[in-house]
Amino acid sequence: MKKIIFIGVFILLVFSVNAQDYYTAVGIRGGMSNGVTVKHFLSRVDAVEGIVATRWGGFIVTGLYEFVHEFKTPGLNWYYGFGVHLGYWNGSRSEKPGWWELEHDGGVTIMGADGILGIEYTFEDVPINISIDWKPVFNMLGYSGWWGDQAAASIRYTF
Repeated sequence: MKKIIFIGVFILLVFSVNAQDYYTAVGIRGGMSNGVTVKHFLSRVDAVEGIVATRWGGFIVTGLYEFVHEFKTPGLNWYYGFGVHLGYWNGSRSEKPGWWELEHDGGVTIMGADGILGIEYTFEDVPINISIDWKPVFNMLGYSGWWGDQAAASIRYTF
């Protein structure tokens, strides 16, 4: 698997063009929950991002609207935004955290509101974008409450 990832990244670097300004980026996201991310710019300062991630034996689908601001350094941006998520948690008893209530023993559907605050860098000579963000959430359905542990790093291929 490591060889496949290395070969893929090598091919992207060899056949890349200037990707400083991108419209769409697709990649992977890792943190407390892991998954895939797609980010698309609607204008120079507005973007939408979709995330599909796994956590506690289930999945979470998130949609975000983001406001992007440039730093003086080319390719370096910071962003913030808001959105919603919907998902299902169904981990085994050993994977469930201590707060998991017995009433949720068969799993739980979750839905709520999200915020996001992050920084990203798009390389000038390769079509790669990296980002680090904090995505706090408030679940309104299922296990309701505040979740502030959603920090993650993403690496994306830009188009």
